[in-house]
Amino acid sequence: MNLPLSFQDIQAAHDLISPFVHRTPVLTSESVNEIAGAELYFKCENFQKIGAFKARGGVNAVMSLPKEQQKNGVVTHSSGNHAQAIALAAKMAGVPAYIVMPKTAPEVKKKAVAGYGAQITFCEPTQQSREENAARIQQETGATFISPYNDYTVIAGQATCAKELLEDHPNLDIVIAPVGGGGLLAGTALSCHYMNPTLEVYAGEPEGAKDTYLSMQAGEITKVDKPSSIADGLLASMGYKNFGIIKPLVKDILVVTDEEIVEAMRLIWERMKIIIEPSCAVPVAALLKYRAPFQGKKVGVILTGGNVDLAKLPF
Repeated sequence: MNLPLSFQDIQAAHDLISPFVHRTPVLTSESVNEIAGAELYFKCENFQKIGAFKARGGVNAVMSLPKEQQKNGVVTHSSGNHAQAIALAAKMAGVPAYIVMPKTAPEVKKKAVAGYGAQITFCEPTQQSREENAARIQQETGATFISPYNDYTVIAGQATCAKELLEDHPNLDIVIAPVGGGGLLAGTALSCHYMNPTLEVYAGEPEGAKDTYLSMQAGEITKVDKPSSIADGLLASMGYKNFGIIKPLVKDILVVTDEEIVEAMRLIWERMKIIIEPSCAVPVAALLKYRAPFQGKKVGVILTGGNVDLAKLPF
């Protein structure tokens, strides 16, 4: 199997970002284990800088750029967490950040990006509007575009999350993550493949944005026309670089409804007393809905983030 990133690439990313990001804790909950019928190990990226795993890929992508290229700054489009990651990484590197955000992005994420000193351009909530605005800014400023997910330095950064999880708990049977654009899932699949090839990797995906599920069925990238879900962080279309990694390495994509996502989110808030955002609840919803593969197994669950608009809670 010819994979675009080696374990050495992931290790190099880990070495590069370690001074700038947190090594997040892995938490367990006996009551949630009982409900799920499995032994769950939650990798808590909701405690990461910017409140989400995206800090890893963002920092790796910005810090990997040659100094000459860094100086014109970086540009990206994102509904929030990647936007914050790039804004924070650019601030650390002392370079400008230009961020295109859909005007429908959660207020908490808009405020955070502005707080890191990035220049925000608001756009219509469509992939086309995001991409056109980012391309225009790139042309005007000479900034380097960093894709939220379809970028090998981003994927290598996101892979460090599962790498830490497996260093702390090498005897897991399964790892499950959410999937949107696919950067985290591709990185997770790579770390699992290199560190424990017998591990199975699953992903949870919202019903209203199930392009990865459809792509896996079709064997090629299949888009969803107007993706919509309460899981705002998972609305991006699957990137082709990610799909090339996900297709051979991921066992299955498990689809859940918005109602199931809210229920799982509430369960984690209530039982574990930690804040997770809807996108983050998707793998939890998936393993509660599709129980068979997980029964009696040791399952690593990547809790991706906790950036919730507290004025708009779904429960």
